[in-house]
Amino acid sequence: MIISNVIPYPIWCGHRNLLIVKVETECGLYGWGESGMSGRELAVAGAIEHFKQFLVGKPANQIGAIWQELYRGQYFEGGRVLTGAISAIDIALWDIAGKRHQVPVYELLGGKQREEIPCFATSVAMLDETFAQDVQRLAKEGWRVIRATNGDGADPDGKMTYDVRKNIANAAKALHEAREAIGDEIVLGIDLHHRLSVAEAASFCQKLPMGTIDFLEEPIRQQTPETYASLRTMTDIPFAIGEEWSSKWEARPFIEQGLTNFARIDVCNVGGLTEAKKIAAMAETHYIDIMPHDPLGPLCTAATNHLCASVPNLAWTEVANYSPDKSDHDRIFTGRPIHKPGVFPIPDGVGIGIDVNEDQLPKDGFRFWEAPRRYKPDGSFTNW
Repeated sequence: MIISNVIPYPIWCGHRNLLIVKVETECGLYGWGESGMSGRELAVAGAIEHFKQFLVGKPANQIGAIWQELYRGQYFEGGRVLTGAISAIDIALWDIAGKRHQVPVYELLGGKQREEIPCFATSVAMLDETFAQDVQRLAKEGWRVIRATNGDGADPDGKMTYDVRKNIANAAKALHEAREAIGDEIVLGIDLHHRLSVAEAASFCQKLPMGTIDFLEEPIRQQTPETYASLRTMTDIPFAIGEEWSSKWEARPFIEQGLTNFARIDVCNVGGLTEAKKIAAMAETHYIDIMPHDPLGPLCTAATNHLCASVPNLAWTEVANYSPDKSDHDRIFTGRPIHKPGVFPIPDGVGIGIDVNEDQLPKDGFRFWEAPRRYKPDGSFTNW
């Protein structure tokens, strides 16, 4: 079980790149992982090439020790590029471990704690009169947890003007109409993609009648936890925060200070299954459920589902039903997770349960891609 090769594949798949990673061993077993550092895949691939230099020759079953060396093996620890690389390698090593023992990975993480994995749908409808109609459609299909996005579209070149006050006014109205249309039993939330200031986020919350939404996701940037503490005093809406975390250390203040009510752990960014399991346990000690972030490819979804199967404190996991063309996924990936409204089945394949058809990887490989650019009416730059 000695590592013989580590191969990053940055590939164009639908509307963005995926960075998938293969770890090979001398005995012939191999594992697949995925990095979540969207838009900067070549930086992560470069980090993986550095890691490869000392990974080759190491025992693949020493997952925890390898994690520590990957994270602490340079003077500057962590950071999203490095943890994106660590995540992909870590997931691949767990995949190998499952294949070695001929069991699903969740069996190695303590076994399953549920019979199915609850998940949520995302409406990509504009936040206008069509949003309530789309939410009703999803509810009729059987979804019990529905999330809104920013709902502002984008020009073909990815640039657009983002009028914050207009957007939050429209969003508040659309969410209120949706709540009236679907009643109180369905969970409704919104992802604001950390675009707002504290004042803007508070103003948005104040425009919502009590009970309109069940969670507010990433309203502001998370680099300064004290800003979330300030916002917490201005609203009682539960927060869903965590998709920007790149380690247990970044998660700690949000969990220990009660600044998140749903922990948005990203398995492919936070350091893989090894680190995600620790953060989930930390959240459990504060009675916080996890709500994993997963906007990526099937390998990330598969790994995330093994985490979800094995922890006690799961709210819902994300379904990337707005992600790349599924025909690309069906051609490239064998055994990709398939959901039905509201749930994923528990994975039953060995390892993480998914394989990659390497001969089907796109010939054009990687394409440079940038996230959409948003500018305020005065021309200044703001977050995507």
